[in-house]
Amino acid sequence: MNNETKDPLLKRLLDNTWLLLALGVIIPFLSYTAWGWIELVLVQPATLP
Repeated sequence: MNNETKDPLLKRLLDNTWLLLALGVIIPFLSYTAWGWIELVLVQPATLP
């Protein structure tokens, strides 16, 4: 039997610097992009004078 204890999944994820960097770039990019598309769909057409 293996007496070594594995680190919990959350600890392994939070120790991965590159994964945190990628998530820190991708999540805001996707959320702001989705927000922008929603705003474009919901904006009312401007009335011309």
